[in-house]
Amino acid sequence: MKYTKGTLGLLVAILIMGTSMNAFGFLGFGGTSWKEEVLLHDGSKIIVKRSQTYGGRHEVGQSSPVKEHSISFELPNSNKTITWTSEYGEDLGRTNFNLLAVHVLNGTPYLVASPNLCLSYNKWGRPNPPYVFFKYDGTAWQRIPLEEFPAEFTTINVALDIRGRQVEELNKMGFVSAEKIKQLNAHSKIPEYKTILREAYSGAAGGCSEMIRTNDGWEGLGFFKLQGSYEACLKYCERKGVSQQDCPCSKLFKREK
Repeated sequence: MKYTKGTLGLLVAILIMGTSMNAFGFLGFGGTSWKEEVLLHDGSKIIVKRSQTYGGRHEVGQSSPVKEHSISFELPNSNKTITWTSEYGEDLGRTNFNLLAVHVLNGTPYLVASPNLCLSYNKWGRPNPPYVFFKYDGTAWQRIPLEEFPAEFTTINVALDIRGRQVEELNKMGFVSAEKIKQLNAHSKIPEYKTILREAYSGAAGGCSEMIRTNDGWEGLGFFKLQGSYEACLKYCERKGVSQQDCPCSKLFKREK
């Protein structure tokens, strides 16, 4: 069979696109979705649909991060569908959270999520243990403290690896059983990913140094310490648009009288 120059060019383009899609698995090209069978604390199960899109800041040659992640599920013994979305954070360049667990008690849904990398960990108050808890109040999701999160909930019950080849596999399966989720998560050695921790511990921050959000990005505490004094630090906070509540000067310097 003979090919014209234009036809050959088209075939090359298709081959390149196919190679790219195979290598990067459609990250950055639309989104993916799948369903998971989630085992609740009382032994019952719910079906959770998970979907995510890709985009945001990343290094040249790297695949796009998860831009937004959403779930939906039907509340047990009702016809009500509940949704939750980990939205894109412009200050982070990616989605805010990694979903860890979905639980239900007396008809009320709860979620456990971990901040997505260091900027998010700082944004959400450097929690220890490193979780952000949510409760659905009937109309919207509200963040709650650990003390309000029911003690009955102890398990991490959703698939944790949802990037790269792992998410391609989830997408191919389409439906992931509770037993399969347990198998997929079994390799994790990170304490807060094995069970829902209730006590603070020394390694909760990992390698995430403390950073402060300013009007032009994020800055480490060293920039504030370099100001040399409490008063100069306060002025630096003011110039950088840091609120009095978030300004770290009082813990970096003894207040000058």
